[in-house]
Amino acid sequence: MLIYLAGWLEELHSGFRVFQYITLRAILGVLTALVVSFVVGPFLIRRLSRHQIGQPIREDGPQSHFSKAGTPTMGGSLILLAVAVATLLWADLANRYVWVVLLTTLAFGAVGGVDDYLKLRFGNSRGLKARHKYFWQSLAGLGAAVFLYATAQNPVETTLIVPFLKDVHWQMGLLFIPFAYLVIVGTSNAVNLTDGLDGLAINPTVLVGGALGVFAYASGNFQFATYLGIPYVPGVGELVIFCGALVGAGLGFLWFNAYPAQVFMGDVGALALGAALGVLAVVVRQELVLFIMAGVFVMETVSVILQVASFKLTGRRIFRMAPLHHHFELKGWPEPRVIVRFWIVTVILVLIGLASLKIR
Repeated sequence: MLIYLAGWLEELHSGFRVFQYITLRAILGVLTALVVSFVVGPFLIRRLSRHQIGQPIREDGPQSHFSKAGTPTMGGSLILLAVAVATLLWADLANRYVWVVLLTTLAFGAVGGVDDYLKLRFGNSRGLKARHKYFWQSLAGLGAAVFLYATAQNPVETTLIVPFLKDVHWQMGLLFIPFAYLVIVGTSNAVNLTDGLDGLAINPTVLVGGALGVFAYASGNFQFATYLGIPYVPGVGELVIFCGALVGAGLGFLWFNAYPAQVFMGDVGALALGAALGVLAVVVRQELVLFIMAGVFVMETVSVILQVASFKLTGRRIFRMAPLHHHFELKGWPEPRVIVRFWIVTVILVLIGLASLKIR
C-alpha cells in the first residue's frame, strides 16, 4: 500500500525511490510485524485470559503438560494480524502472488480458528471433526492450486524442479493442481502436528519462511536466477515482503511463546503457518527443497503415520507416544532440550536446502 504513496512522493523528492527496493520493504515488513506483535501481544494475552480462553490438554498426553491447562490459546491470531498488516503496508498489492499467499494463509487460519473455538466451547481437545476440518482445508488448498495453474504465464510455473540436479525437471501440466494441493494441505497439517511444545513449531517456521524468502528473491531476479540455474518466475520476488512479515510476526510471537509459554498458538496459527510455507514453496517452485528444510515437520508427521499403522497392523507402538516430540519427552528429555534440539536440526536442514541454490 505504502509503495504507491512512495511512488507519488518520488515526484517531489527522488529519495523516496528507495522504497521501490524489495530488500528495504522486506526489512520494514519484519520490523512492522515485530512492532505489531509487541504492541498487540500483551493486550491479546490479557484479553484471552480474561475470557478464560485456555488450552485444553490431551488426557493421554505427558503428565508434565497438565500444568499448562488454562494457558491462553489462539495466540496464532496475533501472528496473522501482524503478517497481514505488514504485508498490506509494504507489498505491491497489484501482485497476484501476494494475494494468493496471503488469502490462503488467512483461509487456513479461519479453519483453525473454528477448530480452536469448538475445543474451547466444549472443553475438550478434539475440536472440529476431522472430516469437516479436512474438507475446508481441501477447499482452500485446492482453490489456491487451481488459481496458480489458471493464471500461470510461463511453463516453469507448473514445472517440478529437482534440487541439486540442474537438468532434471518435469512439466506436470494438470498434475500440478493435485501436487500443489497436497503440498499446501500436507504442510499445514504437519506444522499443526508439531505444535505441541512451547516454541517448538514457530522457530522452525521462521527459519524455513526466511529461507523461502531467499528463494523468492533469487527466483524473482532474472540475473540471479540465471546465474544460480534456478527457475526465473517474474513477480515472485515481491513475496520477500510476505516472508519478512512472517519472520517478524513469528519472532514477535516467540517472545510470548518461549518456554514457559504465556500463550499458545492454537490451530488458528499452526494451520495457517503451515499453509503459508506450502503455498510459498509452490509459488517459488521449491516444493522438494521445502521437504528438506521442513524435515522436523516431516519427521513429526511420519511418526504419527507409522505409529497409527503399526498399532492397527500389529497392535504394537513404535514410539512411546506420537508425534515424535512426545516420544522424547517420555524418554526423559526435559521440554526445553527437545525444543532446542529440534531447532538445531532445523537450522542444519535449512542450510542444506539453501545449499541447493549453488550446488547443481
